[in-house]
Amino acid sequence: MTKHRLPYALTATGVVTLLGALALVFFFAPQDAVQGPVQRIFYVHVSAAIAGFACFGVVVVASVLHLVRTGAASDRLARAAAQVGLVMLTVNISMGIVWAKPIWGWDPSQTWDARFTTTVVLWLIYAGYLLVRKFAAPGRQASRLAAVVGIFGFIDVPIVYFSVQWWRTLHPSLRAGNGQPALPAAMLLTFGVTAVAMLILTAALVSVRYSIEQQAEEQESRATNASLELAR
Repeated sequence: MTKHRLPYALTATGVVTLLGALALVFFFAPQDAVQGPVQRIFYVHVSAAIAGFACFGVVVVASVLHLVRTGAASDRLARAAAQVGLVMLTVNISMGIVWAKPIWGWDPSQTWDARFTTTVVLWLIYAGYLLVRKFAAPGRQASRLAAVVGIFGFIDVPIVYFSVQWWRTLHPSLRAGNGQPALPAAMLLTFGVTAVAMLILTAALVSVRYSIEQQAEEQESRATNASLELAR
């Protein structure tokens, strides 16, 4: 499979898998007896967070490779993954607010929640990472600075994950007190399929964004070379 076909293959697989996941969400998973239909947001809400964390993990790996080898490909991958990760985290935060308002009567401007706050901090860190990439003077120094931000920013990911154990929070744990899953089998299956679908779709988006970044760099390089030729 060529690199040009990979984004299309991933996108098609992701869309088909996500459609199957949505069918499970609405027609297979039982409705929560307490929260009602709004609980179905959970499947995409949590899956988007997992996808975002995975993207930021890619940023870390690519940034380390860039610091070690200073390669254009690893730097490009880090940028693409950060952009998609930020989108996924935006989906997670937005759906969380929509879910929490009717169920818990929660107002983020009035009530502090550990997981919500640490997730917003994570969003701000990688938004800052992208701002560094956009406004810093282009060159090796800017890319290395951004790589450092991308690596250290990942520290907040385990803080988000363990926030429900470290602080009082409205967010429930996905495990019961005995260590078993807190969800019944049908809900757990639906969640697993949705998470996989989101990860595949995320990989597709990263692949597409990587190709766009590569084409932009190639066009810029051609334009620079043409300007140099005209100046001679």
